[in-house]
Amino acid sequence: MWYFQDMVLSLDFLSLPLLAGAALVFVSVLAGVFSARIGFSFLLIFLVVGILAGVDGPGGLVFDDFRLSFWVGNVALAVILLDGGLRTQMRTFRTGLRPSLLLATLGVVLCTGITGAAAYWLLDLSWPLALLVGAIVGSTDAAAVFSLLKSSGVHLNERVSATLEIESGLNDPMAVYLTLTFIAIALSMANAESLPLSASEILLSLLEHLGWGGILGLGCGWAMAELVKRLGRGEDGGGGIRALLIVSGGLTVFALTTWLGGSGFLAVYLMGVVIGNRARRQVRASLSAMDGYAWLSQAGMFLLLGLLVTPTEMMKSLWPAIGVSLVLMFVARPLSVWLCLKPLHFSGREIAFVSWVGLRGAVPIVLAVFPVMAGVEGASIYFNVAFIVVLTSLVLQGSTIAWSARRLNVVLPDLDDTEHARLVFGDFVLAASTSMGDLCMFYGLELPCDSDKTIGQWLAESLHRPPVEGDTAHLGKAEVSVRATEGNHILQVGIRIT
Repeated sequence: MWYFQDMVLSLDFLSLPLLAGAALVFVSVLAGVFSARIGFSFLLIFLVVGILAGVDGPGGLVFDDFRLSFWVGNVALAVILLDGGLRTQMRTFRTGLRPSLLLATLGVVLCTGITGAAAYWLLDLSWPLALLVGAIVGSTDAAAVFSLLKSSGVHLNERVSATLEIESGLNDPMAVYLTLTFIAIALSMANAESLPLSASEILLSLLEHLGWGGILGLGCGWAMAELVKRLGRGEDGGGGIRALLIVSGGLTVFALTTWLGGSGFLAVYLMGVVIGNRARRQVRASLSAMDGYAWLSQAGMFLLLGLLVTPTEMMKSLWPAIGVSLVLMFVARPLSVWLCLKPLHFSGREIAFVSWVGLRGAVPIVLAVFPVMAGVEGASIYFNVAFIVVLTSLVLQGSTIAWSARRLNVVLPDLDDTEHARLVFGDFVLAASTSMGDLCMFYGLELPCDSDKTIGQWLAESLHRPPVEGDTAHLGKAEVSVRATEGNHILQVGIRIT
């Protein structure tokens, strides 16, 4: 306490919340450092520490401010998406854009429908409310995907990594739209005087949601990139100031787009992509500061969401919620991924890995706050189900990313590791300009095409998709692999005689 003559000024309102918040972050990070060594993610630790500090845990903190959590969650997700967009290189769109767009739109809708059917059966809900559950948990989480892929220590092939990263940045708008739509349908059904939503109204709102997000994200991203380029490269150590400028600009665009009825998440991610590619040299110095902002956002968001949980209430719907989670992980996500990626000639191993890394994180929990804020009857069940889905996803999927990547053989070797490189690319290295006639004659293989065609041209045509390092095709008794590329052009191939 501070004393001023006869007045006493107590700063407990500042010191006690600050003490609790800072201590929780400190303990979470410290525990996360040790848990990461055994395969558990930082995000899971933040959630668990929040639960233990909450009303049913040893911490005993009473926290039920859904409005504050909603506000913090949305701001944190905007910062995380902005950081992810800044790190997304435009060249990855060569292999990742088409599959990501399918997964972020059709994939989310399919996942919502299948998971909603499970919720209808397991949770005994009406169809609109069951589909609301599916929409809440239907999208992968950018925070979880970005951080866990980065910390897994595996080098995925470009097609898989680009698809996962771009999908996680693009699928939030569809999940938000579906969640708001099913909330509106549920509220209109509960109110006998309101008119049901028409198909034209739903379609128009979708176009408005995505349209404003795309226009403002691309336009403001271009303007911010030009501004950043005029500020120079920041050799004077201004990376932190530039990062603050980008974050404040991103949050401004996020808020403006949301206010206009568009998708702020789409806008801020596209803004990050445009800035990161148009002003890459200028932004490079700011990435370390942006990484700090993203981690702070994740820590605060997951801790607050963990504090909101009441485990005794969550236990009442534990087994049905686990059932919903298992259907999501082993039926809805794999089926939707297969339907979206199989026509694009993804291999079975790639489809299986993308299916398994459909990580759920903070986004479903934040979306589960929407029904609470809207006053949907029985809204607490959505929050509890979303939380259980996130916990099971982070425990089962998040802790096995590196293992599953190696098991499914979607990991690229370090070329300096000769033994591993030979296992992946074969024993012999050839220039892609080698003619098929010379190759087949030397190895005694049947010529499948014009002898003047190069091995690189034949391999690119055989793949039926943009080539990436690690792609393979069979040429008689030989296995031919892509060893090095430049854009869509294959530079080197590897040969293994099977």
